[in-house]
Amino acid sequence: MRKLFWVTAPACAAVFLAVLFLPREVLLPVGAVCGAAGLAAFLWHSKTGRKARLAALGLCVGFVWTFWAGQALVAPAQELDGTKGAFTAVITDWPRPTAYGSSVSVTLTASGRTVDALLYLDGEDLPALRPGDRVEGTASFRLANRMRGEESFLSYASGTWLTASAGEEVTVYQSEDIPLNLRPAWWRKALTDALTGAFPADTAPLAVALATGDESGLEDGIYSDLQRVGLAHVVAVSGLHVSFLCGMALRLLGRNRRRTALFALVLMALFAAMTGGSPSVLRASFMQGMLLLAPLLGREEDTPTSLALALFLLLLRNPYAAAGLGLQLSFASVAGICLVSGPLYRRWTGWLPQSKGVIGVLCKVWRWAAASLATTAGALVLTTPITALSFGTFSLIAPLANLAALWAVAITFVGAILTGTIALWLLPLGEVLGAVFSLTGRYVLWCAEGLARLPLAAVSLDGIFLQMWLGAVYALLVLGLLWRRERGRMVLPVCAGVCTLCASLLCTAWPMAQSNFTVTVLDVGQGQSVALTTPGSTVLVDCGGNGWRNAGDIAADYLQTRGRSRVDVLILTHYHSDHANGVKQLLRRMEVGLLLAPEVQEEDALQQELLQAAQAAGTQVCLLRENAAVTLDGAQLTVYAPLGAGETNEEGLSVLGSREDFDVLLTGDMDEIIEGRLIKYGNLPDVELLVAGHHGSAHATSPALLEEIQPEYAAISVGYNTYGHPAWGTLERLQAAGCAIYTTRELGHLTFRVR
Repeated sequence: MRKLFWVTAPACAAVFLAVLFLPREVLLPVGAVCGAAGLAAFLWHSKTGRKARLAALGLCVGFVWTFWAGQALVAPAQELDGTKGAFTAVITDWPRPTAYGSSVSVTLTASGRTVDALLYLDGEDLPALRPGDRVEGTASFRLANRMRGEESFLSYASGTWLTASAGEEVTVYQSEDIPLNLRPAWWRKALTDALTGAFPADTAPLAVALATGDESGLEDGIYSDLQRVGLAHVVAVSGLHVSFLCGMALRLLGRNRRRTALFALVLMALFAAMTGGSPSVLRASFMQGMLLLAPLLGREEDTPTSLALALFLLLLRNPYAAAGLGLQLSFASVAGICLVSGPLYRRWTGWLPQSKGVIGVLCKVWRWAAASLATTAGALVLTTPITALSFGTFSLIAPLANLAALWAVAITFVGAILTGTIALWLLPLGEVLGAVFSLTGRYVLWCAEGLARLPLAAVSLDGIFLQMWLGAVYALLVLGLLWRRERGRMVLPVCAGVCTLCASLLCTAWPMAQSNFTVTVLDVGQGQSVALTTPGSTVLVDCGGNGWRNAGDIAADYLQTRGRSRVDVLILTHYHSDHANGVKQLLRRMEVGLLLAPEVQEEDALQQELLQAAQAAGTQVCLLRENAAVTLDGAQLTVYAPLGAGETNEEGLSVLGSREDFDVLLTGDMDEIIEGRLIKYGNLPDVELLVAGHHGSAHATSPALLEEIQPEYAAISVGYNTYGHPAWGTLERLQAAGCAIYTTRELGHLTFRVR
């Protein structure tokens, strides 16, 4: 078995290198060098030489296969890239709503080429689209290798090679016969509908997410809580769910190996097909299958070989799957568990006596807790660097959250499968079961929400000190493994890690605490959120954006990591989502004392939603018709009332913040006409910092405003967008005015301090 490991593991490493780091042009030469090295290794006849030969062969296969498969898979999409023409497509999954219509996965044929694609459709008058239906029309084609303006292989990782944008002029032909390969999508839809009908409304989205992996029904705040406490993996179908299924099979059929193995294999195959065959589920199904079959075939199960072989087979199907975060986290967590969890569990439980009675019960409880903690610790060892690089946060409370909630997750998952299956045939009985299993579902949500509210449940790694701390933790772990003395082998690294964490948090919070006035333009993507802080107070102007994470989470993480537990004043310049879509999550995460917002004549849906959320959170609300002045800890804020009417941008507030001889001006999204009124009526001083209006739009930051306030620095809050922000004309005006220009898209958070 280990011979297979020495081939497949290097082959997988080669695929990861080829997809994530190496240019495509060097893959064949590098593969040839590895092949030549393998031939040279045949001169050696030692055991080490045999391993070297196998490893060189694996590397050669990985590089060459990635080159060839990339050519074969991407070539048809490349030939259609940038063209427009007629197409025929077969729908392969259920559509999802978008801002302008819907998107749906299809197998698309155009110009004699067939490729898996994502089809975008406009309009609301289309008939209900179903897997198996055929769509015909005209579309514009683009490679699916870009995301938010940057090159990305995330779509390739899921097997989508092309995007097709069609208008409303399409024809849909509904199919009467559903192909066999598309029936699992129908089963998933039927199970989703059954769970939605059987479970109460508050827990139905969680039950659907656990059973099918469809997280779309979860509110943003709930999913954010799960991420923050390290429980997001429970709603992304993974190996955890496969282990629950195998446990259910074992309890239903007993320990008859042959019968249990057969039933579990069928159950895993159905589950993998119904949930779309995600890499984590396929990996877990393969490994569990080998574990079940090994005794029946008279072979020993070898975990490293099983893990490497499962990864190799997935990458053989699609090398670009290496870029998928789900695959990376799945295999990294299992590898960490294999390396760390076993030794930890033995260390924590090896001293327990074999007792009965009360002592025996306590020992069993401790063994269960130790197993849960050891598994969580093992999974975190290798997944933490991936999540830190991807999301910029580190959950400190993940071990406790998993210990507290995983037992309830297991019950809710198994209950959801049973409830959904029964509800398909007998809904009243399904409703009874749904009411029962919703109790554990509510407990999971209660744990996630309660633990997520703790200020340091997770820390934002946007500061250099916390990044250094994370690196130091891994250095300490290595030292712990190399520590020769058994005594203190893990205690000293853990204590050192806790002490360095406290020091890192203090160093991160110290500059803000010592600065008389700090202005931080947060990186929220295409949107705006600006923190104005003094040693004793915190003001946030706007909280919205289109970043990967909710703007409320970004703002709360930034402030809480720096020791701030309260926002004294939240100012909303206007009611557009890119300035306000994070407010609800901010209110969930932090106490907000006062909300200042413009009073507009026409009722706005987002306005009503935010005001209701603020009132529910106990936040005082003040709608402004006239200018307002706020003094906090020596800083003066002048909030200018709306100076225009008719458009939300023109009905917004603008803010002037001052401390000693430093002034900062924020104009929201007002255009140059409203800027003229602000110049006329605002009595503006010269300012040191201007937060450029409307994300650097050509219609804001007018020459007249720049001449009036003469800013030294200009900060532009901007992310990927299709509006052309920041406009070249705006950048030229700022440069001509002598401003030093900074943008969040290039530099991340922008911080300006008055010492």
